[in-house]
Amino acid sequence: MTRSQQPALTIFAVGMIGLGILALIYGDFALVWQPVAAWVPGRTAFAYASGLLTLLGGIGLLFRATAAWSVRILFPYLIVWLLLKVPALLVAPGVEGVWLGVAELGVLLAGGWTLFARLAGLREGSPLAFATGENGVRIARILFALSLIPIGLSHLVYAKDTAALVPAWLPFRMGWAYLTGVGQMACGTGVLFSILPQVAATVEAGMLTIFTLLVWVPAILAAPKTRLPWTAFFISWAIMAAAWVVASNIARKKSAQPDA
Repeated sequence: MTRSQQPALTIFAVGMIGLGILALIYGDFALVWQPVAAWVPGRTAFAYASGLLTLLGGIGLLFRATAAWSVRILFPYLIVWLLLKVPALLVAPGVEGVWLGVAELGVLLAGGWTLFARLAGLREGSPLAFATGENGVRIARILFALSLIPIGLSHLVYAKDTAALVPAWLPFRMGWAYLTGVGQMACGTGVLFSILPQVAATVEAGMLTIFTLLVWVPAILAAPKTRLPWTAFFISWAIMAAAWVVASNIARKKSAQPDA
């Protein structure tokens, strides 16, 4: 990772660490964002193991000596996390809220995949070599772009719910719901079709940062001992961090040099 990409890696690590700490405190998964049915044998033990893995994986990302092993562990973990949402998608494919849940985890996986592509350092001939290097970064970027479409669409479909999350001191709350929804779909389209992709990804990461700070920080301050605001904050933080990871790994196009 270059020096300019390091901040995104750090905030991604903080998100993983936060989620890991919450899992260890509550002995449970991340509520609706990490659905594991109550009937699963040894569910609590799995929750503690998940929390420990996320915590140690996040810490490992902060050190050069352990970053490669951390992404090798976190990458498949994030894939499994996303796959836990797929059954709901098969049961209710017409429900936008289900697509939203999958898409949020798609952004999270895109960030983890980008880090895997950059840091995993797999040996030559590895069956996962296709997921590393520039090819891996490109696949992660496509996943990121596709995920933004249903996220933005959810702001339009659930406009009233989205507007309710907009701070009360902001005017035109419904307008912000529609504007951010259209903006997120535009960002996804820009990244997908390489229309100012770095600008589009950066704008998306900026929007997610604003959402995280304006929506969930006040919620925590209002109810600091309640589990939901903390979980929502760190989930939102992790998704925001993933967006910054993707944005920081989109190269600027060099301007053509005039002939001498």
